[in-house]
Amino acid sequence: MSSIPSNLSRVPNLMSSRFLLNSLNRTNLDLLRVQTELASNKSVTRFSDNGVAASAISILQDRLERGSQRLQNLSAAQGTLNYLDSTLGDATTLVQEAKSIASDQIGITSDAATRANQATVIDGMIRSLFQLANRQTNGLFIFGGSTPTRAPIEELRGGFRYVGQGSGLVTDLGTWDSIPITLGGNNAIGETSGRLRSTIDLDPAISAGTRLSDLNGARALGITRGEIAFRVNGGAEVRVDLSSVDTVADVVNALQSAIQAYEAQQGTTVLGPAGVAVSANSLRFDVAAGVTLEFVDPGTGITAADLGLSGIVFDDSTPDGTDLDPRISVLTPVSALSGLTLPLGSVRFRFGQGTGSQISDVDLSSAQTVGDIISAVQAAVPGVRMAISSNGRGLDIFNEVSGPSLSIEEVPGGANTATELGIRSLNAQTSLSEFNNGRGIRIVTDRINPQTGIADRTYNTDFRITLGNGQFFDVDLRPQDTITVQALIDRINSEFVTAIGQPPLNPDAPPLAPGDFSAGLTNGANGIALTQTVSGGPIAVEKLNNSAAAEDLGFLNGSYDSATSTLIAQDRAQVRVNNLFTTLIELRDALRANNSSGITVAGEDLERANDRLAQARALVGVHANRVIRAVQRQEDLITIDEQMRSSLQDVDYSEASIRFSLLQTQLQAALRSGAISQNLTLLDFLR
Repeated sequence: MSSIPSNLSRVPNLMSSRFLLNSLNRTNLDLLRVQTELASNKSVTRFSDNGVAASAISILQDRLERGSQRLQNLSAAQGTLNYLDSTLGDATTLVQEAKSIASDQIGITSDAATRANQATVIDGMIRSLFQLANRQTNGLFIFGGSTPTRAPIEELRGGFRYVGQGSGLVTDLGTWDSIPITLGGNNAIGETSGRLRSTIDLDPAISAGTRLSDLNGARALGITRGEIAFRVNGGAEVRVDLSSVDTVADVVNALQSAIQAYEAQQGTTVLGPAGVAVSANSLRFDVAAGVTLEFVDPGTGITAADLGLSGIVFDDSTPDGTDLDPRISVLTPVSALSGLTLPLGSVRFRFGQGTGSQISDVDLSSAQTVGDIISAVQAAVPGVRMAISSNGRGLDIFNEVSGPSLSIEEVPGGANTATELGIRSLNAQTSLSEFNNGRGIRIVTDRINPQTGIADRTYNTDFRITLGNGQFFDVDLRPQDTITVQALIDRINSEFVTAIGQPPLNPDAPPLAPGDFSAGLTNGANGIALTQTVSGGPIAVEKLNNSAAAEDLGFLNGSYDSATSTLIAQDRAQVRVNNLFTTLIELRDALRANNSSGITVAGEDLERANDRLAQARALVGVHANRVIRAVQRQEDLITIDEQMRSSLQDVDYSEASIRFSLLQTQLQAALRSGAISQNLTLLDFLR
């Protein structure tokens, strides 16, 4: 209230008025604050109201906003995961139905007409799978990886190609966790490409312009730039700084300059006319007669070791350092690659599906660099991707089309370009474990003769080769013969040579003679080739002892070329994309071809696809449970933060109402007492 201080017995009217006005202003200001609190439901609206509380409120408000956004992310993730689970469930149902059809069509009760009808059903399932793989929710394709705004699967060459990129998008669950909301390549549907690894080290030669980053180095750990030191005739060390070099030419120039400076300073001759140069894949030093040159790494350095210079005493008889193992790059000249016949010829790419195939011949004669080879192949053969292998020693081929299998062959009559580049899909170094989509070759071995109790060749032979004149010989494959194609060919030829020296198995046909038969590879279509020089009918192969080797090697489905008297086995080393699309397409084609073996294999692949889908659904279920728990945790955190913020900021209506009433009473009292005090005169004090 307004009052005159008790220590002042007499005051001027002006002072009294000011005391009264100040008191009224304070009361009105307090009333305004209370009214603001009651109207806004907030006790703190600015930092000046309560600095400590306002600081805490701002932190809590930021946490609440981030928590609200995270809750929205979780809600979206939960919806997407539910959709993912539904889609995977539909795919699982589709696979189980296809597997049931495959199982029903394996038995003898099924005929060609029934299988053809079921092939139509599988064709419809393939279309359904295509639609499932391109499903989208909230504008995102769920299998689109990190590019979810475009359809991830497209049709190409009678098959399907995955065009998405990245592993997928994730949602924010805090700094410690993340949940996928889209899946990328190699998901539950299967792989996105099949790779043919290079079988040859193209071993490019080093040139002056070769970058150090393109060298594996003498220790196969790259090149570390730093200081090295050299000693002439075991003398004092002279250091050379190579920390800023970038190419082999930079290294050569730096070493040449340092050694020449040493020669000028010491008045001696260290290098011959050729000086420091590049020889094949190492550095070369033309050291003068009677002089030794050594390189070492000062302290803990490794530059000299990486450059293949340490541990070698260079003299006029030892000029070369260690092989620096250069890696291939897109700028590597074709002329620098070893083992190539220049200019390059053509390479044939064959996409086979069922009984048909699509052929693309790529002319590489104009290629000047490795990049030119890659560009020419990828431009001419859609669905094929070519890349430098991870170790930088060769070229890898990727089949990106699910369904058709890819064969890389020589063009008949041309140069062996595919073989020289190491990209022919069936060559002498091809592992037999890669045959039949990784199932390998099945042979019979170590079978015991029940009468003698010991292993008997008669029970272990795998197939019989009959020549056109009716004479034949048997082939017994051992485990060591099923490692590479060359090992297999050597065994077949060895069995023929062995049979020459034995009594003929068919006494009614001419005996075997040297040169009658040979096994090998052709300069053309892929497949193990059996060639005869005898007249008569075609070469025939039949399996023995119920061995699957002849079938797994493609002999039973081979084609006979009468012009060359050669039986070319079916190519069983094709590059195939191992996914659900490919399996369904192969099942459809096997049903149409009335191929019981193909139906059986497709059924086994469907079983594995079903397992992949089950694992994917389980993973999605785990993520969904984590999202549910994260939602609960986030809601609890928001509730706690909201309570804390409310206790600091929200107004107490009861307390504020009482204050408002007291301030009103105070204002009224101040006005009344002020009115009275302003009317007092000197006479009132004199009484």
